[in-house]
Formats: sequence, C-alpha cells, structure tokens
Amino acid sequence: MVDRLVNSEANARRIGLVEGCFGSAGQPLGVPGRVLVGEGVLTKACRKKVKPRQFFLFNDLLVYGSIIISKKKYNTQHIIPLEEVKLKSLEDDGQFKNGWLICTKGKSFAVYAATATEKQEWMAHINKCIEDLLKKSGKKASDSHAAVWVPDSEANMCMHCKKVQFTLVNRRHHCRKCGVVCCNACSSKRFLLPAQSSKPLRVCASCYDELAMQNNGGDNSFNKEGKTADSSGEDDSDEEENGGNVDSKQPSFYSSVDEQGSSS
Repeated sequence: MVDRLVNSEANARRIGLVEGCFGSAGQPLGVPGRVLVGEGVLTKACRKKVKPRQFFLFNDLLVYGSIIISKKKYNTQHIIPLEEVKLKSLEDDGQFKNGWLICTKGKSFAVYAATATEKQEWMAHINKCIEDLLKKSGKKASDSHAAVWVPDSEANMCMHCKKVQFTLVNRRHHCRKCGVVCCNACSSKRFLLPAQSSKPLRVCASCYDELAMQNNGGDNSFNKEGKTADSSGEDDSDEEENGGNVDSKQPSFYSSVDEQGSSS
C-alpha cells in the first residue's frame, strides 16, 4: 500500500497540507518516494508537564509540532529519522496510560495515546515503517539512544548528591548522558556528546568521570562552568509552547500494517 501511495495525488495533497500547516516554521517535506502513513495527536512528556503534540508518521520520518490551531497551524517542527528510532512500551502508571518511549540518538521521550487501541496502532505502524526502511537501506538498527529525562516533578532533591533541595534559587539541571535531575554543583562539567549536539553538554559528575575514562584523555570535555545559556539540545525546545485548541479525533492511518508488508 505504501508503494502504491508514493506517486498518488492523495499522498501529495496530504503532504502539501502538512507543509502548509507548518508554513515558514517548518522544513519542506515533499520529496520523491516519501509517503505520509498516518497522523494524529499524542500527549508528549515535556520537561515540566505533558502536552498535546501533532504527530505525522512518514515512511522515513517521524515529525511532530506544537498545535496552534488544530488541522490548520502548527509550529516548533521536530523531524526524527526513523532509521534511528527504537520504541519501548510503557506500563500504565496512574494517570499516565497507553504510553511508550520514542528513543533516538539525540533525544528520547515518552508519548501517550488516548486509548490502548490507538497505542497499538501507532506502535505497529511506526515499527513496520522502521522495519521496511532498514530492510530497504541495508542498515542496522541503532543500538545507542539518548537517555529519557526524569521529569522535574519527580525530583525535589538532587538525584546525585541527594542533599540539595530545589528552590527558585537552586534550579534543576538534567544530565544529558543519564537523564537524572541534578543541582548545579553536581552537573557543572560538560562533555561532547556528538549524537546530541555539536557543543559540549551538561553531564553529572558520575557520567563525566565515566566518559572521561572512556575517552582516555581525549579533548571531548569542558571543565569550566560557563556563564552562557545552555547549548543546543539541552532544553526541550517545545517546552514553552502550550498549544491551542486540540482536536481529539482518532488518528488517521492511510495504509494498514498488513498492506505495508505486502507491498515490499
């Protein structure tokens, strides 16, 4: 089914609508061979709280953005190549149900669907697209992924020294290697993590020592406490977007998993 959609007018129209919704805030998505497999709203775990985000599944990409006007305007476009994605199902935990992790080299996070059926559909379609893409390219699945950040709400105290209480003055910081929440003193060093950023990123003291030992004296570390803002990749760049009116309509998938398999 995906192969049959490649050159179809319906597929071109759908991709054009997605591009139009992002406008100048997004990158062009219409390239030869690309198919929009499905779309819908998922709840994404951001640093401070969960927020609705519009997701688009292509046969080679996963794209999501903040919802300004449902079906009409999105911004803060994020593009994730599917060949580096790995999914991991999450057990239901109180109000957080029907969730799974989307893990990549540069960033990993949790998302939640409205129902168990929608979770199953999303995971099946994403995994099938990944499987077909890797088979077609001959590449192997990535075995290295960024850590999932511990939400701010789950840490009132530094998880490294277990002494400093977080306040308006003592801010929370995340280790980019392991994802734990640390105080400034326990995460004052930086290390180059090429998969996440071209600049050295904040890491906790334990991860810094481990990385420095693995690097055997290489020049990937940055010991001085910088006064500049956190570098690219350090904060959830869609954290400040609260989103507008959200259409809770079920996700739309334009091919079944079985049809995807039969088209290869």
